[in-house]
Amino acid sequence: MNAEFQRKVDHRRITMGIIGLGYIGLPLVLKFVANGFHTVGFDIDKSKVNLLMAGKTYINHISDNAIAEMNKTEKFDATSDFRRISEVDVISICVPTPLTIQREPNLSYIKSTAEMIHPYLLKGQLIILESTTYPGTTNEILLPILEKSRLKAGKDFYLAFSPEREDPGNKTFTSDTIPKVIGGHTPEALERTSYLYSQTVAETVSVSSTRVAEAVKILENIFRSVNIALVNELKIIYSKMGIDIWEVIDAAKTKPFGFMAFYPGPGLGGHCIPIDPFYLTWKAREYGYSTRFIELAGEINTAMPMHVIQELMDALNKRGKALKNSSILVIGLSYKKDIDDIRESPSLKLLEILKTKEAKIAYYDPYVPRMKKTRDYQMLEELESIELIPETIRKFDAVLISTAHSSIDYDELVQHAQLVIDTRNATKNVKEGREKIKKA
Repeated sequence: MNAEFQRKVDHRRITMGIIGLGYIGLPLVLKFVANGFHTVGFDIDKSKVNLLMAGKTYINHISDNAIAEMNKTEKFDATSDFRRISEVDVISICVPTPLTIQREPNLSYIKSTAEMIHPYLLKGQLIILESTTYPGTTNEILLPILEKSRLKAGKDFYLAFSPEREDPGNKTFTSDTIPKVIGGHTPEALERTSYLYSQTVAETVSVSSTRVAEAVKILENIFRSVNIALVNELKIIYSKMGIDIWEVIDAAKTKPFGFMAFYPGPGLGGHCIPIDPFYLTWKAREYGYSTRFIELAGEINTAMPMHVIQELMDALNKRGKALKNSSILVIGLSYKKDIDDIRESPSLKLLEILKTKEAKIAYYDPYVPRMKKTRDYQMLEELESIELIPETIRKFDAVLISTAHSSIDYDELVQHAQLVIDTRNATKNVKEGREKIKKA
């Protein structure tokens, strides 16, 4: 590894540039600033830039105080001016990689970022892609656009891939303690990236190429997707048999080897698991291979919101009510408990289906006071979280628990609800009123 680069890292004379200040980029900014690196955050959303420079957050699990304290170090700056790329030594790209309507990779954010920065690249810069994507993206998509700068990767600048492993709201594993997988376009790029990240994380894991590093992240998310699909399917089967899937899982996980607990739910949410497996499915077609196992898991998980709605409809029918014109309260808008992240949340799909079927809808989420703007759910944008009090709960024909936030009093919820559809086993410890609960 270049000795001058190592000295600059050691003496914190490296300036970091983080592109994309969302759920992945902002924690990365905090991590590098906390470790003494001057860091410039880039985002096309000027409102995010303005909030950060004012010491304010827009992500629930990151406090205003954390941003204010970071600003006091005078090692952080945020901007929407991509000409300032020429001021940094390292560029980390943390932009979204969603799917198109046809469930194919949407790499427009990676491409547009590369187009914005290549005019301002300088010799010696290290560029690291962190966005989850299919194997080959770094070399096949990112590299050619960057080389429009007339600089050559491996000669004039260095290129690597290191997938994010953020788990918002997880207090057990943080970005400091989760090992960082790194693949370099060249050995020098790998060494530089590994040494840089070794200053901020407990462990770095080097692999032989960017393609391998890209494949690692895809594997991690496919593993979760497939196993969640398995327990979702078992939930439906066992329910028909009168067997509680959560009781089965709790007993099975007492086995100290050969079993890992996964839990069913109303569908998949978050920025990775519902999306990333389809990146590999799409890429596999280039090699004439059909990823049947992955696609089947996707079909099962995608069908879960409709299964939940059918269970709701059946429960209402038994009470002499139709779903149309019934008032339904959905508990939880975020995709998992105790965070404010609604990306790909199954709650959004549930609310959309309910509205399409002409039910009267409302939601409660202490972390999401009002519906955020999304690409796919404009019809829900007028919604705001209700106040969860007994007199309000009693007005609804059914309460559908989609996200089991820890702050909710489920005993009180069941006590005042007419009917509870529980997709998360949130009511498992409720003693009274269990006849009103239906697991789905």
